[in-house]
Amino acid sequence: MNLPPLVQSFVLHFGEMGSRWGINRTVGQIYALLFVSPGPLCAEEIAESLGISRSNVSMSLRELQAWNLVLLKHKPDDRRDFFTTPDDVWLILRTLAEERKKREVDPTLSVLREILMQRPASEAERHAQQRMGEMHTLIEQLTHWYEDVKQLETERLATLLSLGAKVTKLLEAKDRVISLGRSRRPNPANKS
Repeated sequence: MNLPPLVQSFVLHFGEMGSRWGINRTVGQIYALLFVSPGPLCAEEIAESLGISRSNVSMSLRELQAWNLVLLKHKPDDRRDFFTTPDDVWLILRTLAEERKKREVDPTLSVLREILMQRPASEAERHAQQRMGEMHTLIEQLTHWYEDVKQLETERLATLLSLGAKVTKLLEAKDRVISLGRSRRPNPANKS
């Protein structure tokens, strides 16, 4: 690689993590390079920086474009395509979440719905269908939660994420208030 040591460490790590996330190592490295690059890069610059073939760069860029993770840019008087990533890391996070939902969660929900509509032929199928129903319910709840959260403004989302365990304390306080309100209500059965 033809990169400064700090950048090279990040690019190599992202490539390793990419393979764990289910993407090609080169795709991860290219994304990391584009993310930290001060300006858009063309395929030749990417190939030279990473020491990989131009065809590998082209295929990887197409994959990143399919994920909506890179932006195509043009420079005056240059016919080459240049690529960069969005500047806003929150936009990147939202794009990744949406793409993973479309590719992984939505198809799983569709399969579960189809299976749950079938009539079980045995007790084993009935049991399996019940368990799949529980999974379907959980994924649906997460999907509804995700739809609500993705509508939040970035500042609100950042605040929500920074709350961490404080959310649990808030819910516990709400439960205590509700419990206190119930205990102070007169019980109609005790009226004489």
